[in-house]
Amino acid sequence: MKYNIKIIPKSSKTKIVEQKDDFLKIKLKAVPEKGKANTELIKFLAKYFKTAQSNINIIKGGTSRNKIVEIN
Repeated sequence: MKYNIKIIPKSSKTKIVEQKDDFLKIKLKAVPEKGKANTELIKFLAKYFKTAQSNINIIKGGTSRNKIVEIN
């Protein structure tokens, strides 16, 4: 399944703040440099969807706040 995700980095807590059909708005504690935010996003989504991190791929938006993520 593919999800459109909007990221808000440098937040006090990692959590989902808005959820619709295929859209998630997520606050991340990580800073958006050297892939730290993407790594935290993948770990968070793996835990949230109860799947392995290897099943989650960022298809589009690797350096953007707006991402398309596929979860197998």
